[in-house]
Amino acid sequence: MRLDTGRLGAWRDLPFFAQDLPDIAAALGTDTKVILPPAAQVFAALELTQPDNTRVVILGQDPYPTPGHAHGLAFSVEPGVELPASLRNIFKEIREDLGGVPRTGDLRPWACQGVLLLNTVLTVPAGQANGHRNLGWQALTRQVMQRLDTCPRAFLLCGKQAQQTAAVLNGTQHFTIETAHPSPLSARHGFFGSRPFSQVNAWLVARGQTPIDWIGA
Repeated sequence: MRLDTGRLGAWRDLPFFAQDLPDIAAALGTDTKVILPPAAQVFAALELTQPDNTRVVILGQDPYPTPGHAHGLAFSVEPGVELPASLRNIFKEIREDLGGVPRTGDLRPWACQGVLLLNTVLTVPAGQANGHRNLGWQALTRQVMQRLDTCPRAFLLCGKQAQQTAAVLNGTQHFTIETAHPSPLSARHGFFGSRPFSQVNAWLVARGQTPIDWIGA
């Protein structure tokens, strides 16, 4: 599987891409299953939201395992795609928190405002949720967290896998919210009622920054 790193910008100098990616790409190349998202979209979240532009990080688990859903940004789907269950729950919480929801499941407008929509694992075999958990992607996610540890940012860590990966954060200046994953199996155990979107915006405004338009997406 050929993974294009040519559009990564400032992320490209992370040690992962020289040290770890060749082995992961080789392993993906021998996998007989359909790999999601498509190769050209695996690094879409990093391509869209560069380190210096990142104000908020939403860290999830791994891509949607249903073909046609994952396109490289955590929880996001292309316009016109029926909302997966986790995204339906996210939209339910946004409505409860802010009174409205985006028109589609395409969350790229969030990314363009400085929201890094990243999973701890960047690929998944079709139909096998968390099937690439042991492939080594967490090395990249940890290095991304360390790169972003340099100045105050907001982190929404969805689920134990995200929270464990983000444990490398040392900065005490960050605003961190830990919730259950919004999947149907866990959303009622700490995601619903967490009001993360208004909390993040209140923190940004208190720092003199523009809040995220969560609904305009």
